[in-house]
Amino acid sequence: MNLKDFIRSIPDYPKKGILFRDITTLIKDEKAFSETINQIIEKSKKYDFNKIAAIESRGFVFASAVSYILKKPFIMLRKKNKLPADVHSVDFELEYGTATIEVHKDSIKKDDSVLIIDDLIATGGTAEAAAKLVEISNGKVSAFIFVINLFDLGGSESLIKKNYQVENLIDFPGH
Repeated sequence: MNLKDFIRSIPDYPKKGILFRDITTLIKDEKAFSETINQIIEKSKKYDFNKIAAIESRGFVFASAVSYILKKPFIMLRKKNKLPADVHSVDFELEYGTATIEVHKDSIKKDDSVLIIDDLIATGGTAEAAAKLVEISNGKVSAFIFVINLFDLGGSESLIKKNYQVENLIDFPGH
């Protein structure tokens, strides 16, 4: 099954000049969604990890299913002020400003090895912030797995240059 066939491309969304890669068409198809989860699990077998984290919000769709199947704890990396207990926070740059993601301080323990899953990597700013959250929590990043890699925006290469392991299921050019 070619998962690329299940990704809808929407021009000029959310702003002119952007070609948005929409995963809703993939997750609404039970066979394509199941195949996506199976491929993520297959790629994860290369790595040693005891927890799975995902970046809000679309990463939750994939990571929670993988977490359930692999019987591993699921950690939510959320936008600022979405978690109720004490948090670690990391600010990062976006194409159009800055953002903050957070994790509960009690989610990741010393020496936890964390697999980070997200729907898409573009420039890599959010993924790098996610790695920092794991690391300031005294854990280590086992690997990243992305459903979509916008290869010409450089995010995967940036993570690899920082010595992170990176996997993806689908390559698309970015716009």
